[in-house]
Amino acid sequence: MIANAFASRERPVLTGRIGAVAAADPFAVAAAQEILTAGGSAADALVAAQAVLAVVAPDACGLGGDMLCLVREPHGRIRAFNGTGAAPQNLKAVSDEGGASVTVPGMVGAWFALLDSYGRLPPHLVMQPAIRLARQKMPMPPSLAMALQRHRARLERYGAGQWHLLSAAAGDLVVQEELATLLDRIVKEKDHAFYSGICAGAIVKAVQAHGGALSLDDLRSHRTVVSDPVAVDFRGMRLHVQPPITQGVLLAMSAKALSGLGKIPRNRLDHAGIELTEASFAFRDRVTEGESLLTEPLTLDLNRAGNRGGPRAYLHTAGVAVADRHGCCISSLVSVFDDFGSGVFVPEFGFTLNNRAGGFTGAPNDAAPGKRPVHTLAPAILETPRGPIALSTPGADGQVQTLLQVIGGLAIEGIDLAKVIDRPRWRSENGKLLIERSHPQCAELAALGHDVVEMDDGDMRAGAVTAAGFVDGSPITCADWRRTTWAGVV
Repeated sequence: MIANAFASRERPVLTGRIGAVAAADPFAVAAAQEILTAGGSAADALVAAQAVLAVVAPDACGLGGDMLCLVREPHGRIRAFNGTGAAPQNLKAVSDEGGASVTVPGMVGAWFALLDSYGRLPPHLVMQPAIRLARQKMPMPPSLAMALQRHRARLERYGAGQWHLLSAAAGDLVVQEELATLLDRIVKEKDHAFYSGICAGAIVKAVQAHGGALSLDDLRSHRTVVSDPVAVDFRGMRLHVQPPITQGVLLAMSAKALSGLGKIPRNRLDHAGIELTEASFAFRDRVTEGESLLTEPLTLDLNRAGNRGGPRAYLHTAGVAVADRHGCCISSLVSVFDDFGSGVFVPEFGFTLNNRAGGFTGAPNDAAPGKRPVHTLAPAILETPRGPIALSTPGADGQVQTLLQVIGGLAIEGIDLAKVIDRPRWRSENGKLLIERSHPQCAELAALGHDVVEMDDGDMRAGAVTAAGFVDGSPITCADWRRTTWAGVV
């Protein structure tokens, strides 16, 4: 009997002619396709997709959050854009929610830093899909409807009591006129529309009303940081990750150590990945040291679990990866950190603000005025013999773990991109080893001493990979079947 070729859970690798995109939501993919078709670059398509995500997924990301991306130019140079913001200059205390958890939002500034370098279309075309969706009715996603009800009390406490999304049920058509109005202003005035004037005043008012210290000067002085990535060789490939202040260097440390193990039995690869990522998280607070951390040894016993724990249980974030016909590919992540970030709502423009100050921990990642906390966002680019692949996934501390499983499958096991994204995953979290139920090594990993807790296949904690790049010069993409991740080509 012939199996049905169209009944597989595995998503295929798609090959495009003009470009390719994978993103956290089908509407974001459609926006990127529209922009690529109109002659836009990978940067134009990326910003269009991220703007749509700000409309359809405010629980995960939005104008009050941050963006980080890696850009691989057609001739091979890679640049890292750090669209995160600092703590207020008048900082007195930090918290996990409310005004004292808000840092300067960096996403809008990063959009225009990216477009100034690589954009080909005017902003009004790039933002049009998001404005259209916000103004002409968006179908309420079931996951967003559930998140809104789960966080209703917190959102109401911080000023969102009149947010009309709170009264919408899954499937309802909703208008976000305030958000559309702000996007219109951004089209006309670029990032100045966000970091000065009426919008900046509204942000400061909301933050200070709920115990924060953010000021107009903090917003006006914000700048996107553009620098070189951190890179390591990995079994005949080269892995590029975000430099400080993100946890990307933990992925580089883990990959370098895994590559250095040489030939190890296949039934020990997952165990090795678990042990090495757990070991890397001992350096989380020191990621500002960047490339110098690559000299730090990561130890493991191939026959016994160390049970070091370390990674935490944060979940949200949204990924976008794009490749264009000019040979450019970009990996990115956008986030407000926790669900709806701080919960602090800016009613004049319909968005919530991040709670990235909750990412401060112990020294040297301790809170201080004007300081950026260590970020979980860790997009990556893997240069393979057949072309670069831009990779990202949501999942906070799980990002390092999910991406190590993907690149390990590609570079060490020789598994193709579709299969390596499809296969079951593990995630080390708070001393437990969460593992998708269909993973073939559940019993073996438990026998090695891991505290295994099975989770359903497709559990949010397993991540949701977005991948786009080039194979033999053609733009390709592949999306995870998990969450609402999607892919498209033009």
